[in-house]
Amino acid sequence: MLPLLDAALRGALLALLLLLAANLARLRARVALERVGLALTLGLCVQLVAHAPAVESRALDWWMAPLVGVAMGNAVLFWLFARTLCDDDFAPAPRHWAAWVAMCAVGALNLALLVPWCVAGAPGWAQLASQVVFSLPLVFGLLAIRAAAAHWRDDLVETRLWLRLGIVLGGSVYTVVMVLARRTTSDGRLTAPMAAADTAALLLIVTAAAWLLLRPTRGELLAVPAAAEAPAGADAVDAVTGAEPIAQQVPHDDSAAAAADGAFDARLADALQRCIGAERAYKDPTLSVAGLAARLSVPEYRLRRHINKRLGHRNFNAFLNHYRLAEARTALADPAQRRLPVLTIALEAGFGSIGPFNRAFKAVTGMTPTDFRQQSIADS
Repeated sequence: MLPLLDAALRGALLALLLLLAANLARLRARVALERVGLALTLGLCVQLVAHAPAVESRALDWWMAPLVGVAMGNAVLFWLFARTLCDDDFAPAPRHWAAWVAMCAVGALNLALLVPWCVAGAPGWAQLASQVVFSLPLVFGLLAIRAAAAHWRDDLVETRLWLRLGIVLGGSVYTVVMVLARRTTSDGRLTAPMAAADTAALLLIVTAAAWLLLRPTRGELLAVPAAAEAPAGADAVDAVTGAEPIAQQVPHDDSAAAAADGAFDARLADALQRCIGAERAYKDPTLSVAGLAARLSVPEYRLRRHINKRLGHRNFNAFLNHYRLAEARTALADPAQRRLPVLTIALEAGFGSIGPFNRAFKAVTGMTPTDFRQQSIADS
């Protein structure tokens, strides 16, 4: 029964991966996350073949080396996927793709050269080198966990919070566990029960990703009742305030709840504007979304949703930096403050140190604070 179960799990996973790959490949103008996702999906298809019991139980042969190399390279792709997903400002550079190619090459050469030598009785240093190569995916699994955990409290995108927990952390733990599992066997190959468990765990993770990426919305399959349709322009963002209109057309049965919800959002918008605008709460470098929610006496999830959905910010620090950078630009452009150090301006605006201020400032303006000051004062 175990070979039949493994084949069924492996076939279902391969079909799901090919469906995901086809969905990603049909998009012509792909963003960085989709490019990494497509490469990872195709890499996992190769990994399924490389780690199939029928392949792993065979004697070592040259054609297995590229398959194993690609399978090991998936750890790098997963790390890049985690970084691209969790950090809006990150995009894989050529050096990151070079690291992936290097991992694939090292994995293939290890299986083609070092492993046969070790089987034939290589010296201890060769045995150690081979084990180190096979353990390299563990490093990238830990890096993916780090990427998923970094600044997760500041993430305002609810779906991405679940992706961090369910897919990124789950996939990272899967990578770490499977690398350690291979170290428990004498030849580094999985036993039949371990191979089936490997496929089942990967199928669970990929199914969660496919559910989020492929599920259609209600309007794509079913006709939405006319009473439930929003009025024209209801989702438009106000050009002056940057907030969406509060009033929404809803079914009659939900009108009271919608009115109460709209009134709450209106009060929250006023309180947030007063706290951030008039009271300048953004000047506190330790301010967190939980601390701001407590200060406003509102549930944290409502505040997260309001800043993300209504104001269009995907990260809490980006929301605060919007106000901090506006104040810093005003100070840098003021001739009366030309002798005030840039560090002082950064700290007074709410930044904790000069490094994050310089990076955030250049990302928004394309110039360093010093260059911006010189140009602004020269123009004035």
